Amino acid sequence: MGIFKSLAWSGLAAAIGAGVVYSGLIEVGADVPHSAPLHAVLETLRERSIAVRAEDIQVPSLGDEALIRAGAGNYDAMCVGCHLAPGLGETELSRGLYPAPPNLSRVGSGGNPAGAFWVIKHGIKSSAMPAWGLSMADQHIWELVAFVERLPSLDAEAYRSLVASSSGHRHGGGESLSQGHGGSHHEDSAPAAGQGEAPASKTHIHADGKRHVH
Repeated sequence: MGIFKSLAWSGLAAAIGAGVVYSGLIEVGADVPHSAPLHAVLETLRERSIAVRAEDIQVPSLGDEALIRAGAGNYDAMCVGCHLAPGLGETELSRGLYPAPPNLSRVGSGGNPAGAFWVIKHGIKSSAMPAWGLSMADQHIWELVAFVERLPSLDAEAYRSLVASSSGHRHGGGESLSQGHGGSHHEDSAPAAGQGEAPASKTHIHADGKRHVH
């Protein structure tokens, strides 16, 4: 009898779940937060999924200044519109996303560089976080992680200085695209085939309208 009761309860639960899904009761609009129970489930699912997949990632030394400087250019071109920067307030993009992207100028990698690497490389389903590994080599992803580790210690002037001293947007795959992660990204010329090197100068327009020439 016990097995039949279990099957009955399982069937009932499945029927209720299907009814909720097909009823359209769950709000998917980005301007309406999840209910607290659903939010807790989704947060736990995401964090555990990342932790399990990142646990075997070997983290290289991330303190090298050249590594950090290289990551600064890519961060400014690809990430700042969503994840912000020192001295930069909310952008139209970051304000409109749900779940809200973390302000990395405050939290950095959260003490988990392996997890940050995994997220940058593979992205997050049903969010605005893309899988940069589809166009970006691991070396350039580690450069981003190194910069994100340093980011919370920077003020606005130090941030701008690092970006200005970097090689700009370079990762051997997506630089020729007209749109970055957060704002418009314009280049004077396309990189050499297979090289992914940034041109001598470019203008990056942040989502708040500010222009930076590298």
